[in-house]
Amino acid sequence: MPKSKFELIYIDIKRKIESQEYNYQDLLPSENTLSRNYKCTRNTIRRAIQSLVSEGYVQTMHGIGVRVIYQPVDQNTFTIGGIESFQESAARNHRESKTKVIQFTELIVDERIAKHSGFPIGTELYYIQRVRYLDGKPLILDINMFLKSLIPNLTKQIAEKSIYEYLENELGMSIVTSKRKVTVERITEIDEKYLELNDYNCLAVISNQTYNSDGILFEYTKSRHRPDYFCFQDTATRKRTSS
Repeated sequence: MPKSKFELIYIDIKRKIESQEYNYQDLLPSENTLSRNYKCTRNTIRRAIQSLVSEGYVQTMHGIGVRVIYQPVDQNTFTIGGIESFQESAARNHRESKTKVIQFTELIVDERIAKHSGFPIGTELYYIQRVRYLDGKPLILDINMFLKSLIPNLTKQIAEKSIYEYLENELGMSIVTSKRKVTVERITEIDEKYLELNDYNCLAVISNQTYNSDGILFEYTKSRHRPDYFCFQDTATRKRTSS
C-alpha cells in the first residue's frame, strides 16, 4: 500500500535527524518553509511532526518552534511505545541484521503454555526459535508462537526474513497493540549455546502479547537479549491532574 504524503515527510525528516543533518537541540525549519520544501499543506507538516513528537525525536515549543531532542546511542535501541520488527529496528539503528531459524515446528497449546502465553488450551500454533544477529554478533534469542489459523502457509524461509512484513504486505493484517513485560532472567542452556554471553549469567527478557485490529491475540514472543547490547527507550509526557 502506498504511503501517504505525511508519512513520506515524517520518514524523510526522521532520516535527516538520525543522520544528524538536523542535530540535537537544533530547531527544524518553520512550518511555512517545510510546506514549501515538500510542496504540501501546513496541516500535512503538522501530522508528520506529531509522529516525530510521539517517537521522541522532536519537541514542539509554543512561540519558538520544533526542537530536535533525538540523541544517537551506541547500543541498539528498541522502542517501548511502538511496534516494529527486528529488521525495522536494525535499519533504524543503522545496523546490519541477520536471522537464523534454529527451530520451526507446530504445537497445540497445553495448560502450561496457556498460562504464560494467553492462548487458549487446544489452540494450534507455529513455534519458532530464531537467533538475531546485529553486525555479525548473535545478540538476541527470540522464542515465537504465532496463531496458525490467522497465518496460513508460514514457512521457515519467511521467518528468516520478516514475519511482520509477510503479515502486513501479503496477508493484509493490521498489527495494532502489543502488551509488554520486561524482566531479568538467568541464562539457560539454549542461551549459552546460541548467544555469545561471555561471563554474563542473566539476560534482559521482553515478553510480548500482540493483537491485530480485530483484538485477536496472534503472537506471543519472548526476546532474550544479551545485556551489554540491550537498550529499550521510551518517551513519556507528564499529564497534570487537577487538585
